Amino acid sequence: MSDSESLPPPLPAPAALVPVAAVPAGAGVPRRWLFVTGVVAVAGVVLSALLWQKLGNIQEELARRSNDSTAQSIEARTLARQAQEGTRELTARLALLETRLSEVSLQRSQLEELMQSLSRSRDENLVVDMESALRLAQQQAQLTGSAEPMLAALKSADQRLARAAQPRLNPLQRAIARDVERIKATTVTDVPGLLLKLDELTRLVDELPLANAMPVASNMRPPVAAPAPARAASADAPSSNPVRRVFDRLALQAWWQNTWQGVRDEVRNLLRVSRIDQPDAALLAPEQSFFLRENLKLKLLNARLGLLSRQTASARADLTSASAMLVKFFDPASRRTQAAGQLLQQVQTQMKSSELPRLDETLAALATAAAGR
Repeated sequence: MSDSESLPPPLPAPAALVPVAAVPAGAGVPRRWLFVTGVVAVAGVVLSALLWQKLGNIQEELARRSNDSTAQSIEARTLARQAQEGTRELTARLALLETRLSEVSLQRSQLEELMQSLSRSRDENLVVDMESALRLAQQQAQLTGSAEPMLAALKSADQRLARAAQPRLNPLQRAIARDVERIKATTVTDVPGLLLKLDELTRLVDELPLANAMPVASNMRPPVAAPAPARAASADAPSSNPVRRVFDRLALQAWWQNTWQGVRDEVRNLLRVSRIDQPDAALLAPEQSFFLRENLKLKLLNARLGLLSRQTASARADLTSASAMLVKFFDPASRRTQAAGQLLQQVQTQMKSSELPRLDETLAALATAAAGR
């Protein structure tokens, strides 16, 4: 670049100065316009001052709001940071709570299974206890001949079932109610009364006449043993007392009459014709009658022991055998034999109805409940 290009252009020549004195007075600015110009200038300055003041206020407001915004942003960032930390903490707690909730759910399921197992075990133990109690009560009733042990066991079982309140055991409650009604409707034989009748039969055995025994005459009187001493006394005593002699004579006459009557009855009984349907009874020797009566007593005593031990079948068999012996070897026309037969028949009839009811329905319901069906 050349020096002429780098230099600035030359300034214009100044105008020619006109002297003030040479300007005419009529050619100057009017004062009115000068005043207006001065007022406008003052107004502009005032307005400028007001605008400057307002601008300063605006700047201060902007600065203050900027500071507030900065403080709020800082506070917002702090709150956001705290919220993030709280969120992370809540997330950690939530994860921990979910873990604990899963553990609690697992424990709850385990507890439910345990409770169900305990409930089933309790029900099974309840069923087993009731079954053993009912079987024991049934055996006790068979030993005592009374239905009270079975009724007490059934009532106790019903109360335990009511406290358990298990719906699946309702069929068992219905079975217990039916067995209670059946036992109450059953008539149980009076065992002490049967024992007394058997004792009476045992006592009557010695008084029963045999079928081949000789009949005893109703007008037969025992001989009077007083005449012999009377004769001895009359031989020694003096014969001066007529009353004593008359008494001795009457006593001697009565003795001779009794002796003659006994001899005549014995002669009549030497030959006796009777009908015996059982050959064994006709061939029974007199010395065997003792063993026959003892065997009959043993049959009755065995029946008594069977009744006491609740062996009804054995007692009934012994009574049947005793009845056959009574009909076969003893006189059926005798009143004592007939009374003994009637008494024996009453004992057999009452023993037929002495069977105690069993708890088969309740035991079957217990077996079903124990099987879980």
